[in-house]
Amino acid sequence: MMSDGALSQDEIDALLSGVDSSSLSGLGGGAPAATMTAPSAPPAFDVAALKNFFASTTNALSANLAALTGASAALTGPQVSASSRDSFLSQLPDMVTVINANYTSGFPGEHIFILPEMTAKAIAGKMTQEDDIQLTDMAMSVIGEVVSQMVGTQITSLTDKTGNKSIAAASPNAANVKKAVAALPNGDFAVMDYKLDLGDGAAHQMWEILGPAPALDISNGLSGKGQSAAAQPAGGQGMGMPNMGMQGMGMPGMGMQGMGMQGMGGMGMPMGMPGMQMPGMGMPGMGYPGMGMPMNPNLGPTNVQSVQFPNLMPPKLGPHETGNIGLIMDVSMEMTVELGRTRKLIKEILGMGEGTIIELDKLAGEPVDILVNHKLIAKGEVVVIDENFGVRVTEIVSPMERINDMYGA
Repeated sequence: MMSDGALSQDEIDALLSGVDSSSLSGLGGGAPAATMTAPSAPPAFDVAALKNFFASTTNALSANLAALTGASAALTGPQVSASSRDSFLSQLPDMVTVINANYTSGFPGEHIFILPEMTAKAIAGKMTQEDDIQLTDMAMSVIGEVVSQMVGTQITSLTDKTGNKSIAAASPNAANVKKAVAALPNGDFAVMDYKLDLGDGAAHQMWEILGPAPALDISNGLSGKGQSAAAQPAGGQGMGMPNMGMQGMGMPGMGMQGMGMQGMGGMGMPMGMPGMQMPGMGMPGMGYPGMGMPMNPNLGPTNVQSVQFPNLMPPKLGPHETGNIGLIMDVSMEMTVELGRTRKLIKEILGMGEGTIIELDKLAGEPVDILVNHKLIAKGEVVVIDENFGVRVTEIVSPMERINDMYGA
């Protein structure tokens, strides 16, 4: 049936949500451009290698989730399979949160996390300590930060296991959309299916997707079948160039025996090559024993010694080096007490209002830091004097620690 040129509802949803709808049909079609089924042939990537690797990271990912959400989070699995777009979409609920964290180098290609809307709300709610949270831009930013921490942990482990030190991923970008408009890789891709326990009694799920290219490259790197060009070492070694050694190259027709032309002593060319006028290869100052090049009698052996550098240590202050301290006794210094620190995205800071609770990195009852001109000199505990706050000094930082801090040690 001919299309009347109108946009389908799925395409309208894609435009409104800002998600790539190129995987949908042409204008007015209202159905996928091609019918995709589960892969009938074995996948190109090694499913077992991917499963072993991602299963080895679940404990670390669980610890990340627990630290960020304050809940007893536990991630188990994953089950790993090859899937196509249509086959995978049939497993998803109608509304999902899609987080793109594509690999930009090392193993470049599609890398996507997908959460059911219920799971995304549970994670965001625990991080912001809100009940019945809505998936606003702020919530999407919070979920993106969770995925960023997880991806960082995976990259660290992947670098260690494959030796590829150039692995990097784009900053995660989250959006809550209808599943029909989720931008999934073309072809058969790898799906890691995790079970997630957030301690709320609900059955949560998370999917991690690798496009065909990164799935193949990563599985090859894990199984030792090869690395991407970015991970290959520089230089001639390990480049797979046979017969490039200095000894025993033996190039046919070049008359070289162990890289030594006949008549040379160990490397020597035939004495008196036509037109070279160099009897015995005797270049002044070019004496190389065993190469048929006589030593210059006017030059003795070179005396080579190692350079001795003094150890870099911060200066030590003796008891008599403070005699002039009285000259600066009336200099004013800024003393501050630091209760704790935290890091926030600009988006989170702009979203603060009255009643916002900011969680710091200090535990309740932990000593506070006492700083002079932003340098740590002591630790103490908060007290109340009449109606004012004060700090009782409980520990003085040692002079050596202060000097090391001054010199950035």
